[in-house]
Amino acid sequence: MNMVIGFVVTLGCILGGFMAMGGHLEVLNQPFELMIIGGAGVGGFIMANPVKTIKDTLKALGEAFKNKVPKERDYLDTLSILYSLMRDLRTKSRNEIESHIDNPEESELFQSAPTVLKNKELTSFICDYVRLIIIGNARPHEIEALMDEEIETISTDSLKAYNAVSTMGDAFPAIGIIAAVLGVIKAMAAINESPAILGGLIGAALVGTMLGIFLSYCLIGPIATNIKIVRTKQNRLYTIVKQTLLAYMNGSVPQVALEHGRKTISSYERPSIDAVEQEMMNPGGGGDAKAA
Repeated sequence: MNMVIGFVVTLGCILGGFMAMGGHLEVLNQPFELMIIGGAGVGGFIMANPVKTIKDTLKALGEAFKNKVPKERDYLDTLSILYSLMRDLRTKSRNEIESHIDNPEESELFQSAPTVLKNKELTSFICDYVRLIIIGNARPHEIEALMDEEIETISTDSLKAYNAVSTMGDAFPAIGIIAAVLGVIKAMAAINESPAILGGLIGAALVGTMLGIFLSYCLIGPIATNIKIVRTKQNRLYTIVKQTLLAYMNGSVPQVALEHGRKTISSYERPSIDAVEQEMMNPGGGGDAKAA
């Protein structure tokens, strides 16, 4: 919603200011200039990125417009499943725990945390490192190094969409100049026409420069920034898992280990201690006030 409101304000101020100066909106109606700039930008985007990145960019655009960032329910479910697994690590046999991490879709523990189970990458991340803890040979600093490496890889992959959109946006001002030059070429071919006609052609050419800058800084740039914000917040869930499990491996009891994970959440999004405790007593059913 913020993206739509921001775009309306930006476009309204630009067009309103232009009209207030005595400009005529029909002069800005240059669909072929827009076709040149938009087509060249999209074409360059397709040339520069593999199919997987293109598909992921479309997905990232949807996430940005929907502001699909983790909510309190996502954080509570993540902490809840970690607490359940750490509790079982202390009290149950290896076979019982493996039954959960080998088939998380059928595990009652994961079923009580639906937002985690829905996120297959996060579920796999949790299961992989709980499995390493069960094996028992890896030391905490080795697990931490491995987690850091994997989180860095996940972050790099998830931000490929941001880099692709940002690069396309950066190219629009230059592509706008191309459109303007083509417009000037057209105007020069009509050099013998009256000043009124020639002026209109030159004005249409300059619209290309304006459109290129507008698309870059007022549309594509903000969209790319939103993609980065959303994807970065989504990746925060992996850091929660990392800090919680490392605290447990270093000797913290599950309740204290959860605090290590909870503290990695931004203060304005962080569930309260009471909400986390309620979730531990009633997995999947408590602490939903903010999410609602």
